[in-house]
Amino acid sequence: MLVRFREYIEKESICGSDVQILIAVSGGIDSVALLNLFEEAGYNIAVAHCNFQLRGEESDADAAFVASLANEKSIKFYRKNFNTEEVARERGNSIQMAARDLRYAWFEEVRNKEKYDLIACAHNLDDVLETFFINLSRGTGIRGLSGIPSKAGKIVRPLLFASREEIIDYAEKKGIIYREDSSNASEKYLRNKIRHKLLPLFEDQNPSFRKSLMETITKLSETEKIFSEQMDKLKNELMVLKNDQVLIPIEKLEKLRPQKTVLYEILAQYNFGSSTLEDIINSLDAPPGKQFFSHSHRLVKDRKELIITPLKEKENRKYYIELEQGQIYDPMDLEWVIIEHSEKFDIPKDPNIACLDLNLLNFPLILRHWQEGDYFQPLGMQGMKKMSDFLIDEKVSIPDKENIWLLAMGQKIVWILGYRIDNKFRITDKTRQILMFKYIPAGS
Repeated sequence: MLVRFREYIEKESICGSDVQILIAVSGGIDSVALLNLFEEAGYNIAVAHCNFQLRGEESDADAAFVASLANEKSIKFYRKNFNTEEVARERGNSIQMAARDLRYAWFEEVRNKEKYDLIACAHNLDDVLETFFINLSRGTGIRGLSGIPSKAGKIVRPLLFASREEIIDYAEKKGIIYREDSSNASEKYLRNKIRHKLLPLFEDQNPSFRKSLMETITKLSETEKIFSEQMDKLKNELMVLKNDQVLIPIEKLEKLRPQKTVLYEILAQYNFGSSTLEDIINSLDAPPGKQFFSHSHRLVKDRKELIITPLKEKENRKYYIELEQGQIYDPMDLEWVIIEHSEKFDIPKDPNIACLDLNLLNFPLILRHWQEGDYFQPLGMQGMKKMSDFLIDEKVSIPDKENIWLLAMGQKIVWILGYRIDNKFRITDKTRQILMFKYIPAGS
């Protein structure tokens, strides 16, 4: 087993012999065997254990066992307790998903803080087969059917070459002591149903089923690599990055075939699932403004584009602008100077520059986001106009609307940054001094 372990690490270019590795050890046979193999191979290692507190005293006993094991081997040990059920409720996730997210986030936190190179997990060949069926039952793209990668970022899985039966045989020969998780026998979990019922059923029909399925998964993995390369090229041609927005031209999207598959691959990275995909496609010919949400992003169907933005809390911050400051850098780059008015002065046509009659302004001015109910008198107009109507006329998309800032004097709007000043503060023949603002948008 040790020879095959070293050969697999070399074959998959998992790591060199000089790296420091944080090993995720649950106390079960797979992770304890992985720890033993790394120790035998002479690597610089440490142990990390998550107590998800899902099995009461049994979970605490697992944590104590792993701590004792690390102490016996004089290996550095890290441990964290999680209130997994509460986190799952708060996030609206399954307990398994919450545990997975908590585990990997904490491993990365420890790795980064303590300067480990890699995090090693004990997934084996049987996990690959079980995961194939789990993803197949839930609906997935080709990536979900192409196995578990031996290396993904800082996560490595050096046991993927070995079946669970081979790991058990290795543990018995080495006299390795481990903890048996009672939940592994429970058939309320889909993985256990696949392990104890589905796979044996296929093996009854074909004794070589596991080998045949693994060969199929390997072929799918190779196909997925070709597919991903082509998708990356297509994404670069199709997607436009603008600050924190991703823009997808609808005209180009409508010409793609197969449209649904391409859009799925694009949107999956923003956590939009297949259940939302059909609604998004049906919205392409609909009026603008329809919105779709994943847990991390929002997609807006605008006039000519799909606009994807990260979800963020609505900002209600206000900033006070004093005349003598001359410049601010937060929440944006904004500078201002006083200019003596003369007949030779030409007002710049740049919408990011505002020229105001200084005598009409009272300080401090307020810099804030616009709100429903705001109204002003756009430059050149006689009557008042609601901000919301003005932005519709300007064809401003929903995500861009939320990023618009305005300069106000009390309740009066002075300037919508990047768009229009209020007519009441314009320069006239009576103006003696001009206050010129220059706004530098993010990414400029």
